[in-house]
Amino acid sequence: MFDAIAARYDLLNHLLSAGLDRQWRRRAIGALRLRGHEMLLDLCTGTGDLALAATENSESSLCARRVIGIDFSGEMLRIAQRKTGARPIELLRGDATRIPLAGDSVDAVTIGFGIRNVERPLEACREIARVLRPDGTLVILEFSLPRSAMLRSFYLSYFRRVLPIIGRVISRHKTAYSYLPESVEAFPSPEDFSRQLRESGFGTVNAVPLTFGVVYMFVAVKGWRLAQ
Repeated sequence: MFDAIAARYDLLNHLLSAGLDRQWRRRAIGALRLRGHEMLLDLCTGTGDLALAATENSESSLCARRVIGIDFSGEMLRIAQRKTGARPIELLRGDATRIPLAGDSVDAVTIGFGIRNVERPLEACREIARVLRPDGTLVILEFSLPRSAMLRSFYLSYFRRVLPIIGRVISRHKTAYSYLPESVEAFPSPEDFSRQLRESGFGTVNAVPLTFGVVYMFVAVKGWRLAQ
């Protein structure tokens, strides 16, 4: 499915989020407080937008020294490769539940809207904890459902009725953008997913709602150091 929609994936991300996806990625990279020396793993990297954001200096942080992007979709990685240019980004095809890296080998991990697509997310979180160095930080962006009843009703109407039609027309794939709302609604609540992260070896987990809770940013630190 992801191979089939790869060519129009970026366009649909920007269109369906009204451009907010760029802002969410900047928030995620800013939460890492990079200092220019980090080795960063971008898991479920897709077409590489979050990996690219990690290699750009911002007002709040420097960029990562090196980024390794891993994804299961070969077509997504081919598009990411065209976008990375001379950036210090290495792209690998791999499984999030069997990360092809040594233990304690990366300083930070990011996942942008990919953890709900992993068949066994708890296993992936344990793998992330394995490859992260002590006190390393994981930042995950994932869709959620707003808490406000009125906003939730409006959002679900858009999510279930409008979004799949737009996605189907532009992507030319019959089911990919029906899968999106189904997967979001099936994903654990922020509280439950935070608990899974703690069970995986992350001592401090903060779940931060973005854009009225449409998206959550999970900031988790391996071990017991308090997040900044």
